Order: sequence, then C-alpha cells, then structure tokens
Amino acid sequence: MSKSLLSLLPPGLAVDHVTVAHDRVVVAVRARTSTVACPVCRRPSRRVHSRYSRRLGDLPWRGRVGQLDLQIRRFRCAAVECPRRIFAERLPAVALPKVRRTVRLSEAQRRIALTAGGEAGARLAACLAMPVSGDTLLRLIRAAPLPAVPTPRVIGIDDWAWRRGQRYGTIIVDLERNRPIDLLPDRHPETVAAWLKAHPEAEVVARDRAGAYADGVRAGAPSAVQVSDRWHLLRNLGDALAGVLDRHHHDLRMASKAAAGAAMEIGTAASSSSPTTAPLPAPELPMTDRHGVRQARFDEVMALHGQGWPMKRIARTLGINRKTVRTWVRAGELPVWSQRDRGSAVDRHATYLRQRWGEGCHNAARLWQEIQERGFRGQLRTVQRWVGRLRAANPPPAGAAGTMRPWKLPSKRRAAWLVVADPETIDAAEQRFVDALLIRSEGLTRAIELARAFSTMVRRQQAGRLDEWLAAAKETALAGFADGLARDLAAIRTALSLPWSTGPVEGKISRLKTIKRTMCGRAKFDLLRQRVLEVA
Repeated sequence: MSKSLLSLLPPGLAVDHVTVAHDRVVVAVRARTSTVACPVCRRPSRRVHSRYSRRLGDLPWRGRVGQLDLQIRRFRCAAVECPRRIFAERLPAVALPKVRRTVRLSEAQRRIALTAGGEAGARLAACLAMPVSGDTLLRLIRAAPLPAVPTPRVIGIDDWAWRRGQRYGTIIVDLERNRPIDLLPDRHPETVAAWLKAHPEAEVVARDRAGAYADGVRAGAPSAVQVSDRWHLLRNLGDALAGVLDRHHHDLRMASKAAAGAAMEIGTAASSSSPTTAPLPAPELPMTDRHGVRQARFDEVMALHGQGWPMKRIARTLGINRKTVRTWVRAGELPVWSQRDRGSAVDRHATYLRQRWGEGCHNAARLWQEIQERGFRGQLRTVQRWVGRLRAANPPPAGAAGTMRPWKLPSKRRAAWLVVADPETIDAAEQRFVDALLIRSEGLTRAIELARAFSTMVRRQQAGRLDEWLAAAKETALAGFADGLARDLAAIRTALSLPWSTGPVEGKISRLKTIKRTMCGRAKFDLLRQRVLEVA
C-alpha cells in the first residue's frame, strides 16, 4: 500500500484492500497493535477470541463517498479476578463505540451543521459526498460539549427577541475578548442574578438602561461596576426632547415655514445661475468629455480638501458620494478608467426623439412605442435612461408648477435629532429650521441648549460636567429626563468615564438573529445556544 494512501487514514490502521465503486470507495482496515488493554482492569492481553467487522462512514475519497470496513478483534482478559472475560478493542482515535461514522467525519459534518443548520446542512453535505440527514446533524451539534470559556472580567448584557414584543432572551458577551459566553432564556432579574452568582469574577457589567438588568446586577453582583450604555443615553435624550417639541406645535410650524422659504431661495438661486433655455444635448457625453468633467470635479475636491474642509462637507457641497471623495483624497490622483465608449442603441433614433421632445412629447413609454415602429428593438428601460439624461439636462424654468417641492415639517423625533446634530451634517434648509426654532421661545431654547450640552458631554465622555448639567436641567422642560438620570447616576457616571459599552453586544445580537433565521423559526433554546456559542 502506498504511503500517500496511508497518510489519508486515521492513525494506527493497516490497510488490507481497497474497493473502488462508481459511487464510493471502501477501504478494509484493521488495527496495527497486537496487544490491547482490558477496559476494566487495564491488563494487556494478546489472546484473540474472535473478530467482527464495523462499517463506518468516512471522509470522501476524490468525490466519492468514503467507507471504512474496520475489523475489530475480541480478546480474552488474562486477569483471573477480572469480571470482564471477553472484551473488544477500542479505537477512540478512529470511531467511538456504537457509532457508524469516524471521528473525523463526525467533526466535519458537525461543522457543516454549525454553519448551515439541519436541512440546509444535509443538502450541502450530500453535495460534498458526506450524506447525512438533517436530524442527525442537529444531534451532532447537541452531542458535543461546549468549549470552556476564559473567566470573564468585563461583560455586556442585552436582550434579544424570540418574538418581538412578546418574548425576549438575554445574551452575555465578554467585552475584553469580544465573544458571546452565554445565552439566557429570558430577561428576568432573577435569571441574570443567578448567572452572576455563578460567575462571581465579573467586575464590570455594561448594560442598557432597563431596570430589570440593573436589579439583576445589584442582586447577583453587588460589588460589580455597572456601566450604562451611551447610545441608549442619547436615545433617551432624543425621546425626552421629542416630548418637549410635541408641546410646541406652533413653534414647529413657524420654523418649518422659515425652512421652506430658505429652500425656495436656494432653488431660485440655483435656477437663476443656469440659463433659462438650454440646448438639447447629445444623449451621452463622449468618453473624452466625461473624463474632463471628472477631472474638473476631482480638482475641486482636492482644492477644498487643501483648504481644510471635512469630507462630509465636500461631498454635500459638490453633490458627490462621500466614499468617492474619500477614495480620491486618499489616492491623491484621479483613477484612470480604460473603458470603451459603446454609445447607445437609441442614438440612431436621436434626431427623431429630439424632434418629438421639442414638440412637447416627454413621455418615455410613448417615445419607446414610436421608435419601435421605426425599427428599434431595445427595451423600455433603455429609452427611459436616455430620456432621463435629456430631462436632467433641460430642467423646467424657475417658477414652473411642480419644480419646487415644499419643505415638509419633520416628525418630532427627526426635529429632536436636527437640533442636536452637527451643523455639517444637515443642509441649509434644515439649518434655517433649527435657527428659527431657537428664537421661538425662551423655554424651548433653553431645553435645546441643554440637550446639545448633554450630547457633547456623552460623546466626549465628560463625566465632570454631569452634576452641573443635572442641576441646570431640573428647572427646565427636561426635568423628567434629569430625574431619570439621577436614579441611575452611578452607572451613568461610569459610562462617561470608562470605555465600555454595549456596542459589541449589538453586533453579536445581529449574528444571533442571522443564525435564528436560518433555523426557519423552529430554533429551540438549547440548539440556538449551542450554535451561537460554538460559532463564536
């Protein structure tokens, strides 16, 4: 037998013969050792009693199903006092007792099950010449013990939905190693407290602002440092500020009118800066012209970047995608596209289409039907793109009906975000809305200023300003929000001084949801827990 074939077998086996069929490869093997120890008294024996054969599934052999015909020997125990008179040899490196597959095949199929699940994993395994049923794959997942995890010192706790609004579970993540370490079937304080009592080594617990987790941590690990999540603090601020704005409907409407006027002025200025009557262009610029346009745009980007403009502002001002601006700035030169100008199938009908456009027919479907009668064989979408370029190059004159959409009054949550947002992330009309809102009433202005101060304090983790902010907020419309913060003051103070948060936990919840959805809504807790922790 060649050494290459022996290297593909589990260790400790000798090959008797190989049978190759059209769908499988059968390898007859036996153990090399001549002496085997009794499993009870551990005394070695060389006295063979009998032999029998085990048929085991194995890894595929060159695209065919692999099978081992393993010859097992029965031995007589040499110890007179041993209660076991006859025993069969054990080969734990090859296959476990009463199992019809090798250890290495079981591990390969189990990895498929952890990645793809039951039925999907069975279909994948069949394609890989390792046929197995979906139920067996799930049994393989459950049969293996979970690997031991290192002792967690800093953990994050958050909930995940079995069924949104009805039933929730809890995920616990080791924040130092960024891996989930356990799943709990619910989010009750008693369950969290019991887990923490079983893991007293936890020193820091990052959580959301839910009272259930706060109570569970206090009961299960009273000496642990609790850290409130900063994202939830900003979310709670937005909710509180939206409630304040909800009591100022008149101020919101007046500010919205000011923003609408600003949008009208911007639109009028843009229309007056361009000629009122533009010639009908060709449907598409030649390659050389398009490269010139891109080069000019690139020069504008680099000039603004050289003046210290942030990339967000450059992208918003020039109307370019922010990723494109970042790519150009990092490259330092304009990427060269080696592309062939193929034109469009509509170009041969361009003269007729321009004539019809000048006559007032701007309907792409109507134009498509007309040029079909003239021999055009393309799709409607091709004509729509051609007409879209024509329409973009010839906008209606300023003041025409339908050219200026009204600035819509934002929702309360959107308005709450606008008043605390970075001015570089909002446009001119939205900034006019914020400026108009700030001068409407003294109480509203004070609440907005405090909200901005709190947002800055959280984002920059300025824990020293917290007490001063709470004292100032108690006399404003944000007093209820400040009272809620005071009830969880210790966890909020640590959130503004320590780097930990539940952000990594949210990422693990997204992975958990993906695994849960691949199980088609039939995931039991033990199986879901096994898959989530094994994948980690």
